[in-house]
Amino acid sequence: MRAQPRRAVVGDGTTARTRARGRWRRWRWPLALASLVAIVAVAAALPQPVTSSVALAPDNPAGTGARAVAQILGRQGVEIRYVRTSGEAVQAAVAGSTLLVTGSALLGDDQVEAIAATEADLVLLDPDAYLLDAVTTAGEVADVAPAAGSSVRQAECADDDAATAGSIRTGGAGYLARTPDAVVCFPAVAGGAGAYLAVDDGARRVVALGDRSILTNDALTAEGNAALALRVLGRHEALTWYVPSSTDFGTEAAGPGTSDLLPPWAPVVGLQLLLVAAVAAVWRGRRLGRLVTEPLPVIVRAAETTRGRGRLYRRSRVYGHAAAALRAGTASRAAARVGLPRTAGAHAVIDALAAATGRRTDDVAALLYGPPPTDDAGLELLARRLDDLESEVHHL
Repeated sequence: MRAQPRRAVVGDGTTARTRARGRWRRWRWPLALASLVAIVAVAAALPQPVTSSVALAPDNPAGTGARAVAQILGRQGVEIRYVRTSGEAVQAAVAGSTLLVTGSALLGDDQVEAIAATEADLVLLDPDAYLLDAVTTAGEVADVAPAAGSSVRQAECADDDAATAGSIRTGGAGYLARTPDAVVCFPAVAGGAGAYLAVDDGARRVVALGDRSILTNDALTAEGNAALALRVLGRHEALTWYVPSSTDFGTEAAGPGTSDLLPPWAPVVGLQLLLVAAVAAVWRGRRLGRLVTEPLPVIVRAAETTRGRGRLYRRSRVYGHAAAALRAGTASRAAARVGLPRTAGAHAVIDALAAATGRRTDDVAALLYGPPPTDDAGLELLARRLDDLESEVHHL
């Protein structure tokens, strides 16, 4: 029979095995936390493509995005600057460059005037008559015609960019020239309104496309859409790609924020520290028992709460807050009715509701994202118009 090995016992009654077991109990959670932080750090350090879900954004790979044409332009030597505010767009739109404006529904008067004052060549997607007149020095050079169905259209004009494309598949609004300076191409019918407008007054070139989908990833390969997009956007080596945002109300370029002053690795380290703090709180936090119910001293009905909040809004004259609440509720319910997700952006909501109700996109945008009312009568009128819009959507 083999003798069992003797374990050395120190003065405090412990052995090497019991000391190792005690150290493991003390250090197992810190070691597990350190391993988790190391895994997160390695995952964060791996390169990931920067993408977004903004419609017509140059970094959106979805069907409604425009990443394909942006990548082709980049390979051709065009430097693209993607901005979401009019201040950044105006600051970057210098002479010898191109400024792309993907929509006019969210632009205010000051923003339109600032864009018109730039010296860059302009490419406008589905602009309204106000923006189109503002950016041309000759004034009203063309009329905006109603939208037409999507079809394959021939250039039928002398413009070089349109002639290179030959034919495109397009729909949307059309344009009718009023002066010799305006060139209209791709008409739906011979002699009718065209989906492409070019105005070159010598100072700069302004191009308007009545159909914004020409630049999208889904429609780029149709007919000569790609050729036309590359020609109008690639005339200069610098391209400012401006997608208006519903949160942009000014024309001044914002200065560097806190995130611009921090090193690139700061967000990753901050996320790791937040994760460490959360794990430590769960590890060392006090465990709570089961919930105990007790009768409330008073019951406040939901209708009374709503009326009370309304009285507070009225007494404080915060028409903007009240209007924002009405608009947010209408947009959320109407968007859900037409099948949009809760994360849908302003452009998607506007386009979907305009298509569902038959209203113009400018009217829907002004109703949901326009300036707030300044008195009781304006707030009451806004509430009635929002109710009418929601009623039209729910009747579908």
